[in-house]
Amino acid sequence: MAEAADFQGMAPSPARRWLLRTASLIAGAPLVAGLLGGPGVVQAHAAPSAAAAAVSRTVDVAINTLTPIAPGNDDTLTISGTVLNKGKQTVTEAELDLRVGPQLTGRTDIDRASDRTGYNSGADGSPVGDDFTVSLPRLVSGISRDFSISVPVSELDLGDDGVYQLAVSLSGQTPDERFDQVLGIERTFLPWQPGARDKKTQLTYLWPLISSTHLTSETGSDEQQTPVFADESLAKELAPYGRLGQLVSLGRELPVTWVIDPDLLATVDAMTRNYRVKSGTGTVAGRNQAVAKQWLTSVETAVKGRKVVALPFADPDLASLAHRGRKVSGSLSHLQQATQVAATTVETIIHEKPSTDFAWPVDGAIDSSIVDVATSAGADKVIARSDSLRDDLDYTPTAARPIGGGTTAVVADARLSKAFQGDMLSANSATLAVQKFLAQTLALTLQEPENQRSIVVAPQRMPTVAQAQSMARALKALDAQRWTEPLDLIAAAGVEPDADATTQIPASSRYPDHLRKRELPVQAFQSIRTTQNALDNFRVILTARDRVETPFGRAIDREMSTSWRGRPTAAKLYRDSVRRNLQGLTEEVRLIEKSQITLSGRSATIPVTVQNRLVQGVDNLVLRLSSDNPARLSLDDKRIAERPIEVRGGHSQSVKFDALSNVNGRVQMTAQLYTEDGKAYGPKMQFTVKVSEITPTVMLVIAGGVLLLVLAGIRMYTQRKRAARDQAATDATGATNGDDTGAGADEDGSPAAKGRPESDIESPDPGQAGDPTPDTGPESGKPSGPGEKVDR
Repeated sequence: MAEAADFQGMAPSPARRWLLRTASLIAGAPLVAGLLGGPGVVQAHAAPSAAAAAVSRTVDVAINTLTPIAPGNDDTLTISGTVLNKGKQTVTEAELDLRVGPQLTGRTDIDRASDRTGYNSGADGSPVGDDFTVSLPRLVSGISRDFSISVPVSELDLGDDGVYQLAVSLSGQTPDERFDQVLGIERTFLPWQPGARDKKTQLTYLWPLISSTHLTSETGSDEQQTPVFADESLAKELAPYGRLGQLVSLGRELPVTWVIDPDLLATVDAMTRNYRVKSGTGTVAGRNQAVAKQWLTSVETAVKGRKVVALPFADPDLASLAHRGRKVSGSLSHLQQATQVAATTVETIIHEKPSTDFAWPVDGAIDSSIVDVATSAGADKVIARSDSLRDDLDYTPTAARPIGGGTTAVVADARLSKAFQGDMLSANSATLAVQKFLAQTLALTLQEPENQRSIVVAPQRMPTVAQAQSMARALKALDAQRWTEPLDLIAAAGVEPDADATTQIPASSRYPDHLRKRELPVQAFQSIRTTQNALDNFRVILTARDRVETPFGRAIDREMSTSWRGRPTAAKLYRDSVRRNLQGLTEEVRLIEKSQITLSGRSATIPVTVQNRLVQGVDNLVLRLSSDNPARLSLDDKRIAERPIEVRGGHSQSVKFDALSNVNGRVQMTAQLYTEDGKAYGPKMQFTVKVSEITPTVMLVIAGGVLLLVLAGIRMYTQRKRAARDQAATDATGATNGDDTGAGADEDGSPAAKGRPESDIESPDPGQAGDPTPDTGPESGKPSGPGEKVDR
């Protein structure tokens, strides 16, 4: 007896089975009559009435698991799920049946079947058999119950290889309608290809490792330039069960082509060392180095020996550049820089040499301007999508095709690429998406079974954990390679193109409106240009340019990232922060403000101080001082004077200019720093010089005063000498009166010096040590106070 999982109930009675079959015959009678009456009278799969469709949605049936996904001849198919009574009345006499519909003849049939909602007796098939019907107890409103049905594949009565619709339906009665009817149904697809095909479809699946921007443009002033992160959200993505952690662990076991944004690797690499995280107005130490190291190690292991494609650094928005950025000069140069740094970054961090030949516009949507921009930085292959580059064929052609100018378009299949874009958190949604993906790949293969084709799948750039897990389940189901075989992207781009595939690039007017509305605005590229100009002006004066060029150059690349789509406010805040951070650094090299100074005399020197508060030195600067009235005050006999500037980090330099005054009065002076190529650096600094020339009359007065002081000094000196001489004579007289034969006296009794002229007596040397010297204290680096006088 075939297996059927119990659902707490009894098998249907023979009488009830007879009633169900009779109801099916009655429901199908109009169809039979239509077929007998001739073509076109009644369609075999005519849609049910609105009332009937509404009734068949009273109970929600969810298929949560289906194993095996792609069964073989000897397998047993097991389907499990839940049923939920969404109606207001209790459902009684409920039974679950597994239904196998007719074989679906193409990809369009699969789309139509998944779009149907209500029960359709002609399209949804008959129950597999009474042995596999599961009875349910009373199903109260708002109550859900689990179910499981197991059926040997041999009981499904599958015919030729192909795709079959599979459905689980619930039939029952309500108090208002005391007869059996289908109250709920869920459909899925069963790919039936028990044996391997001779010619299999070559399937290329892109596996993206891309994230949004996490690093700021700020770095520490230490030697290592400690990076600053906006937050710790990246660590959650890198964790083993985070989005990026799951992508790596799942992709390691899959035959995929890795498509990597180098910015992600560079950001995680920065996280492996000391880093800071913004917190309020300051920063705190980051603590997730171990998570970052583990993730990078797992990436390196996963991609070893595999094909890796590196996108330009930070995954720039090619469509925004083409439609908006080209209107702003210099925008395309950023794409070239981002491409140049991509290969080096990837190879340095994960030690695999990537291909940089591929450009990937958002959603694979292209027009001629996007192709021009995408290939301007060196890429010669553009990943497009079949809903942009449309083929008018009854089969899906090979992905690669030439589009002119030596460029190859690799056109990803739109249906397969969008297969897992929905909410995959629901087990039912994930299961249906996996089954539909497999069904589409088999239907594609069977379109032209003798014509082997190469198909590319380019999923969403940043799949969620649930989406990535669903993608992995689908790819694992193809491991048996019964109708597909894996092919990497580099090889797929070189496959011989289909002669009938379109090579006509869509016009710009065909670019989807919903994508155009999410592009970066022109103002964003204008802001980027302003920041780049400031960086160019700043870098030329630095002695260690890489300390500024690298963090800010990469930050500017991030300003053009595709990840900003749909987040205009966050994008603008990031651009503004980069500009402010750079401006803050440039303002660390500045002129110290001066107030009014006084110049007394015809000539003097005017000092101007340049301060460098950076940790590195600056050079290639010129300080220019100008007088607005050279007839009153000139510099180096000219209106303008210049001095070269070179200041060590953390120091100031005082620069002196020779000034010559001609007329008394006030003169406005302007000091401005310039780079050596003549561009103004920083704000100008203005101050006033008060010229106060000394006149001849004043000089005479001063000279007279000095003469009087000298004469007074001579008089005082003479008086002191006379007093000393008189005192000596008095002392000598007293000695003679006491001793008439005293030695040392001349014959006349006078002292030995008596009779010598005063001028012969030696005076003290006015230049002897101990005389006072001028006090010359160190020059202050602070802003000058009012009334400053210049050096003469």
